[in-house]
Amino acid sequence: MRAAPVSVAPGTVALIGGGPGDPELITVRGLRLLRSADVVVVDRLAPRALLDELRDDVEIIDVGKQPQSHPVPQWRINELLVERAAAGKRVARLKGGDPFVFGRGGEEAEHCRAAGIPVEVVPGVTSAVAVPSIAGIPVTHRGIAAGFTVLAAHAGIENVPGGRDHTVVLLMGISGLAGSAAVLAHGIRGPGCPVAIVEDGYGERQRVTIGTLGTIAAIAAARDVRSPAVVVVGDVVRLADSTAPDAPTALEKEA
Repeated sequence: MRAAPVSVAPGTVALIGGGPGDPELITVRGLRLLRSADVVVVDRLAPRALLDELRDDVEIIDVGKQPQSHPVPQWRINELLVERAAAGKRVARLKGGDPFVFGRGGEEAEHCRAAGIPVEVVPGVTSAVAVPSIAGIPVTHRGIAAGFTVLAAHAGIENVPGGRDHTVVLLMGISGLAGSAAVLAHGIRGPGCPVAIVEDGYGERQRVTIGTLGTIAAIAAARDVRSPAVVVVGDVVRLADSTAPDAPTALEKEA
């Protein structure tokens, strides 16, 4: 049975983490708020299949960003949230992953609150953890990795602590993959440290590519690896499940 929408006062904004792309991985709270919305401001990597369930009178505003292309700048997204909520609308800001993990949710919440608009933040399943699990890769594992660091692209990668026992997860890291791999390979991880790339997690293009810090850039180029993708660096990659099913085809590996 479909859960009933929650009763939400008008003139509010809900920042909803939609999870890593599969519409079934949104939280119950997030789904209820989405179904109660008058306006939905949606990102490119949000679970867009959920939009098909909305009422016909819901206004859907697409603010999706492509790499190197941001047709709706962040300042305008902030304004849209305030404008619609100030007009008495229940606004749902639907994002991929978690709104506070490289989702600029903090900026949007600050802008709304500064304008006197009540904001609710609904956490989501971040792709930094969920997408590696497609390949059977845990970001931590007893005896192999006791911690992990999540970075956007290559920013700050030279300061990542630990060695192979400290997992590095790179989001939006494909364009700078060669440089990031080179920086990490020059540290104590070394060029032989395992690396996995999971493309389009939970999507139609889902694919897993495995190599090492010394080989992954060339392998990714040969396979034409593209964003969106999550890069995982560390010995946890050795736990990858070669029998785990991808959607729609079986797991592909290269070493």
